[in-house]
Amino acid sequence: MNNPIYAIGDIHGQMDELERVLTLIEADGGPQATVVFVGDYVDRGPDSRAVIQTLIDGQAAGKNWITIKGNHDRYFTRFLDDVSVYDPATRDGLYWFNPRLGGDKTLASYGVDAEDGAPLPPIHQAAQSAVPQDHKVFLRDLPVMHVTDDLVFVHAGIRPGIDLDRQTENDLIWIRTGFLDDDRDHGRLVVHGHTALDHPQHHGNRVNLDGGAGYFRPLHAAVFEGTTGWLLSDRGRVAIPAAGN
Repeated sequence: MNNPIYAIGDIHGQMDELERVLTLIEADGGPQATVVFVGDYVDRGPDSRAVIQTLIDGQAAGKNWITIKGNHDRYFTRFLDDVSVYDPATRDGLYWFNPRLGGDKTLASYGVDAEDGAPLPPIHQAAQSAVPQDHKVFLRDLPVMHVTDDLVFVHAGIRPGIDLDRQTENDLIWIRTGFLDDDRDHGRLVVHGHTALDHPQHHGNRVNLDGGAGYFRPLHAAVFEGTTGWLLSDRGRVAIPAAGN
């Protein structure tokens, strides 16, 4: 039997939900289970700081946790590094502090007030002081992909037809068009988040684990043995619903 590998969808600052699904994973796979987090640890929810600290502490304690970069995690890094509140890939021209993106909630979790449209220099100065150095390093060093023999874990998806070692960060953390509508076999099952659904779905060549925790719906965890996967629930393992069901 293949060694199980677990995955958690977009967390978006929802610490209570993260604790709940980590409990489900430990019940299924034990304290040393291999877990891949598919990114978007911050924004919208109230507890981004606590989520990042939990991930840092888990890895420091020797947990087999792999943390992938999401586009919202890059928003945070870009602001800390370059005072940038805009990413060219953002739809609708929104700035990071806009409540629809939720950067204001991330900085609030560090005690920094960041209203959309407020002057940036004082907010940046306050954030530089409030965000711990180990959080900055964690965000900066996040990988954009994790690959096994059977699976590819990324935040948003991959550019179909392009070798994995030639994928770009922008695609891996942002792609929708050209990936979500592509039904070809990618060679490995792609496990991703980024595009919020009401519930995770299996599309045959990919599994979308983003059940909308960023919109205050439940966070989801899955377990994979080879390319066969299940969602975790209080009742144990349940089938990942096929798209359209």
